[in-house]
Amino acid sequence: MSALAAYTLIHVAISLVGIVSGFGFAYALITSRPQPAWTATFFASTVLTSLTGFGFPNLHLTPGVIIGLISLGLFALAAYARYREHAQGGWRVAYVLSSLVAFYLNFLVLVVQSYQKIPALHAIAQTEVVAQLVVLVAFLIAGYFAVRRYHATPSLTSAA
Repeated sequence: MSALAAYTLIHVAISLVGIVSGFGFAYALITSRPQPAWTATFFASTVLTSLTGFGFPNLHLTPGVIIGLISLGLFALAAYARYREHAQGGWRVAYVLSSLVAFYLNFLVLVVQSYQKIPALHAIAQTEVVAQLVVLVAFLIAGYFAVRRYHATPSLTSAA
């Protein structure tokens, strides 16, 4: 296995951890039940996904690099809103939306990469736009419920 193939495998594994933990994180937001382990795993793995994405040899600015930069900016906002402002007032909405948009971007990259790399999906590429729209609608619905239901609790300030 080449070094690039090994690096790609590590990057994909970290990304999948971020996606799986993102579902636990989103559920915790929607139910307003803080889950420090899901949150820490989601934040760390999704930030690592973006950072490792910058390690691929690219001679130009790619959509993946742009998404990685946006995602890191969103996580900086989410971390500030949560840990500095304790998700109070308008910072609650900033925390919920910035972290969910970062999760959406990571999941969107999974969809796009799946259609590019998996032969069975590549063969039906015309359905990619439909898949992207379904993902977008699902995240919009989750975001709506998370913003409405999530409320910072005293445990949020002491949770990891």
